[in-house]
Amino acid sequence: MTVESVFPRLEALLPHVQKPIQYVGGELNSTVKDWDACDVRWALMYPDAYEVGLPNQGTMILYEVLNEREGVLAERSYSVWPDLEALMREHGVPQFTVDAHRPIKAFDVFGLSFSTELGYTNMLTALDLAGIPLNAADRTVDDPVVLAGGHAAFNPEPIADFIDAAVIGDGEQAVLDITDIVRAWKAEGRPGGRDELLLRLAKTGGVYIPRFYDVEYLADGRIGRVVPNRPGVPWRVSKHTVMDLDEWPYPKQPLVPLAETVHERMSVEIFRGCTRGCRFCQAGMITRPVRERSITGIGEMVEKGLKATGFEEVGLLSLSSADHSEIADITKGLADRYAEDKVGLSLPSTRVDAFNIDLANELSRNGRRSGLTFAPEGGSERIRKVINKMVSEEDLINTVAAAYGNGWRQVKLYFMCGLPTETDEDVLQIGTMAKNVIAKGREVTGTNDVRCTVSIGGFVPKPHTPFQWAPQLSAEATDERLTKLRDSIRGDRKFGKNIGFRYHDGKPGIIEGLLSRGDRRIGAVIRAVYEDGGRFDGWREHFSYDRWIASAEKGLAGTGVDVDWYTTRERTYEEVLPWDHLDSGLDKDWLWEDWQDALEEVEVEDCRWTPCFDCGVCPQMDTHIQVGPTGKKLLPLSVVNN
Repeated sequence: MTVESVFPRLEALLPHVQKPIQYVGGELNSTVKDWDACDVRWALMYPDAYEVGLPNQGTMILYEVLNEREGVLAERSYSVWPDLEALMREHGVPQFTVDAHRPIKAFDVFGLSFSTELGYTNMLTALDLAGIPLNAADRTVDDPVVLAGGHAAFNPEPIADFIDAAVIGDGEQAVLDITDIVRAWKAEGRPGGRDELLLRLAKTGGVYIPRFYDVEYLADGRIGRVVPNRPGVPWRVSKHTVMDLDEWPYPKQPLVPLAETVHERMSVEIFRGCTRGCRFCQAGMITRPVRERSITGIGEMVEKGLKATGFEEVGLLSLSSADHSEIADITKGLADRYAEDKVGLSLPSTRVDAFNIDLANELSRNGRRSGLTFAPEGGSERIRKVINKMVSEEDLINTVAAAYGNGWRQVKLYFMCGLPTETDEDVLQIGTMAKNVIAKGREVTGTNDVRCTVSIGGFVPKPHTPFQWAPQLSAEATDERLTKLRDSIRGDRKFGKNIGFRYHDGKPGIIEGLLSRGDRRIGAVIRAVYEDGGRFDGWREHFSYDRWIASAEKGLAGTGVDVDWYTTRERTYEEVLPWDHLDSGLDKDWLWEDWQDALEEVEVEDCRWTPCFDCGVCPQMDTHIQVGPTGKKLLPLSVVNN
């Protein structure tokens, strides 16, 4: 049955909301396929505002992978702002896709990609607006399968009541496999209803269906065990790993936004995974092993992407982009290739020990010379050993000296507060490091006109990392520690005016910690926050700590656990963690040993260049580290001479 567009009803509401252009659709390279010509239909949502969601690489890649398939369509949806939400409820307009403005409820699969746990309330808003029951148990065969992915899906237990399924790891092949299962089930006449479809997905071993697992609790509130509750369901669900990125050169036709977004550039993921072993970094742990895209593959993606979009900047993305084994050839080759076109290149924040001036000069050759960002993460040498961030202050000062000496005038340093074993002194050394940076900059440049901005976030322990057992620093203690640092910097007459200081208070971090290491009991808290008006919790102006704490008291009443139990409590080796039945490939004993190494301030090398440390990923996932150099240059591309 053809599904009608809701746009005629939506259009009448748009003059009454802010930024109506974000709801219109029709972006360059977007896709609208014939509904009736397709038999499997996906609605893909990034549960945040259009300006954040549209540039998201994960959603954009899956959108294109699915739409390339014959008989499959995928459309995008983003969170609507509260002004439009109110009007949609008043006028009966359901959650819609921006591509053809079709109602979400009409699709077979509703896939949500969570980069952060603070998007959970936005998911509930979308489900409710779509007319889909919030609780998965209340859905019928005519409701879409609600599927979670993204980094936050590596512990989907807090949203287990609301989702039908979760996929952990890379999505490209996974969504195609799920499509085949949905197609076959529909072609057979949807036998066994919704339960049968979910059972078929569960039996693959790569799709987690929360309703097929029972959680048993001990008297003290800890988890006793998590057990499958029907035959054929695996005890553990495995992550998906795409091994040859050159076989998946997406996005080929990147979307060009109609409204302003957080990233106005065309981006290419140059490699996936990281083996640096930073103990706080969930992304680095869960995306192992390292898989490099070839230099020629990168060059072809950049060429096609620029032709398809007209962007004037290329972002070379990965968790540590300067670690690509051929990064020098990549940046020089691209800078040469696009010198006449004035196409700029950018990397995300760069590791101090992977940075060099030649690289920086290539990056700024065709674009503007912006500030440089480095992430030492910890202020003292001691705390950097704890977190396995092997960067010495001497390395940092030498790198910064080279940057200031080559014309840069601004450096941004990113740190975390609340790291395990951290003391006030470790944090105060952040200020000392910033002052030393300014002093070196003045010495090298012969001028006082140099800046260093210190940006600090609160540390949140994450699942599938060595710090998954660690206690989180309370919001009050975090704020107190950062106030001391701020006063120390501002009170310095010689350097204080040259040091910018940005920090986030500890309260959002505590809620993120509650959600990141929570279990199924947290679902009641999320729902209570949503019902009390919680929306866009990742946005400072919309986040309410008091609402979350009040909702936690309500939602956890009678359970014997509270917010502190989930956040500031240290876990023991014996404890069953809520995500233990989800296999990221990392051996739990290896993670525990690395946690003990952290407490003893023992550093571990990058396994790309050293013997294996037995983290478990490569043998367990039947994968291996893929790094160059390939010895190739940026061919078949050649320098353009006009």
